[in-house]
Amino acid sequence: MSREQAKAFVEKMKTDEAFREKIMAIETPEERLKAIRAAGFECTGEEINEVQGVSLPPGAVVGGGGGIWNW
Repeated sequence: MSREQAKAFVEKMKTDEAFREKIMAIETPEERLKAIRAAGFECTGEEINEVQGVSLPPGAVVGGGGGIWNW
């Protein structure tokens, strides 16, 4: 279920500019995840990265560009 939620979230970030700007304006990854959950998406940052095809070691944080969001 969480993986499906992560997929839905990534799709919304790709297609809804206002939503994307709102989420990305939040300073910390922790606060972003709170806002993501408040918007109805029950998933983790790791699940979001996974559905984007990002493979990271446990505990790593994604930063910067390339279409990858920092959770």
